[in-house]
Amino acid sequence: MISRIVVTGTDTGIGKTIFSAGLAGFLGASYWKPVQSGLEEETDAQLVARLAGLAADRIVPERYRLRTPASPHQSAAIDGVRIDPAALDVPDTGDRPLVIEGAGGLMVPLNDDTLFIEMFERWRLPVVLCARTALGTINHSLLSVEALRKRRIDTLGIAFIGESNPESERAICEIGQVRRLGRLPWLSPLAADTLQAVFNASFRRDDFNP
Repeated sequence: MISRIVVTGTDTGIGKTIFSAGLAGFLGASYWKPVQSGLEEETDAQLVARLAGLAADRIVPERYRLRTPASPHQSAAIDGVRIDPAALDVPDTGDRPLVIEGAGGLMVPLNDDTLFIEMFERWRLPVVLCARTALGTINHSLLSVEALRKRRIDTLGIAFIGESNPESERAICEIGQVRRLGRLPWLSPLAADTLQAVFNASFRRDDFNP
């Protein structure tokens, strides 16, 4: 089983934190969100811990915790700090796999000089791309696949999130020449048991091998 996986998305608010929670539980992994923007509501790490049933020692603390729910570079500026990419080295979790969640989409800036995708390029870790199934997903997904491929970042595949849309999913995977990992539907109720049940039914552990 692969030891470290980056989860990113084609946009913000598409459900990649919920996917990360499901994946961490599915693989028995720890979870790390390098930069958290927005602290007034439940943080991504807290949500993942709750939905994946992760003990405290399986949540790697964020390197930056920023108050304002905005792009990391903007939130950091409001807080009077500057995100240093050199401080974002991937932590060592020993033999336990690690799910690393980015912020927003690939081109989200960490500061005025560095985009999140540049961190992925530096880490040289395989990426899972989360994509909506709703209108507009073909364009956003293919642009994201192209950006990852241009930087020679290994993409394990695409995880679709939302209602079934077979034609869009087919087009993205065939045109982008990328593997379909599965689809995570919107869940009601959204809880640890329902999330793990749908992961067990919709995804294969072998697909998360290199």
